[in-house]
Amino acid sequence: MTAKHGTPNITTPQGPVISTTSDSHRATLKQLSAFLRESTYILANWNYYSEENTDLDGWPFDEHAYGLRQHQRDRETAEAFEAVRPTARQLLATAEEQLAPLPAHTVQPRWAWQLGTLRDALDRLDTLHQEWQQTCADLPLTARPGTPAYDDALVDHYAEAWSYLDDWATHGHAVIDINTTARSTQSRLAPPPTAKSAPVVGRTTPVRR
Repeated sequence: MTAKHGTPNITTPQGPVISTTSDSHRATLKQLSAFLRESTYILANWNYYSEENTDLDGWPFDEHAYGLRQHQRDRETAEAFEAVRPTARQLLATAEEQLAPLPAHTVQPRWAWQLGTLRDALDRLDTLHQEWQQTCADLPLTARPGTPAYDDALVDHYAEAWSYLDDWATHGHAVIDINTTARSTQSRLAPPPTAKSAPVVGRTTPVRR
């Protein structure tokens, strides 16, 4: 089956699946891949810092410095996710539609609950975003970026969002894995060449007598 503009769809015995080869979908997957790479780098730096700046029981040597470094981790992760946020629900919807008709032997059991985890995390992030907008509206007019009132509120917002951003950093690769499997399945299910496009070798056209 073919989508608009000649974009192929996956077709399985269970029915068609939406396109996985459109330019827009490839772009959103690239944005997600970039976030996964960046968040991995951010978390690795944080883990190194934490190991070097805490005692054997996990208590920081300097609580103030440790807190500032943790705030940096939260902020950097949130900023990295901003490129993904506008298309995150589209990515999940596409992955869910891709997953449904895949042959059972190609599916990883964890994918379904990973998508559920991502959706729950995105719901919470959307709620926190709305709450942040309300917080900004309630701040005094003198509270601007760079002032303690604004910056402290932003630190709290990033801290609340971090665990849900970490869910995306941890499980977001499932969206990419599903897409890869779906495209591979599409390739295997592609119809064989017709006789017109690929004549059988060795067969000759009978001569009319």
